[in-house]
Amino acid sequence: MTKAVWGARIRLAGALLCALLVSSCGDQTLQGTASSYLIITSMTGPKGESTVLSDVITSVGGVPSTFNDSGQATFQLTLKDTGPTTSPNVPSQNNSITLTQYHVQYVRSDGHNIQGVDVPYAFDGAVTSTISGTSSVGFTLVRHTAKEEAPLATLASGSPPLTVIAQVTFFGHDQTGRETNVSGNIEITFSNFGD
Repeated sequence: MTKAVWGARIRLAGALLCALLVSSCGDQTLQGTASSYLIITSMTGPKGESTVLSDVITSVGGVPSTFNDSGQATFQLTLKDTGPTTSPNVPSQNNSITLTQYHVQYVRSDGHNIQGVDVPYAFDGAVTSTISGTSSVGFTLVRHTAKEEAPLATLASGSPPLTVIAQVTFFGHDQTGRETNVSGNIEITFSNFGD
């Protein structure tokens, strides 16, 4: 009887330890091997809006033109191990994260996500910015070439608006070379809006 009780206690302790280990593996620890990570505190469109209205054709002097839509992401640097709450660790220069690249992918809420048919093609872009506290970074949210390809090109002739979610992932590393990444989303509605 003692062995049965002792065995049950070991199994219970093991289960609790496993649950504790699993719960400690949050998004921050999965972002990479860096000692710090980034939080996207906001992501906005070209005019600072949280929902972007992207015009597929813009008339300039009577000439139909296409333009990129820019975005801006604001980041906050945070340490993975902040130390005791009474005296948290202050980030060192090694904890600063340098962003080097970003990836934009578009998805629809209805699950129709074939690139070049249902949504614009995903793309990668370059960015160079070192974050050591709070900082904002500009990037291309929609390339002008996407407005000349399917499915956006059909919107110029009066097709119904298309709403997508742009999933933007930024990649970088801390100053010791350890990699990290962070993602955010922003809604975009494409149409041939009146100029």
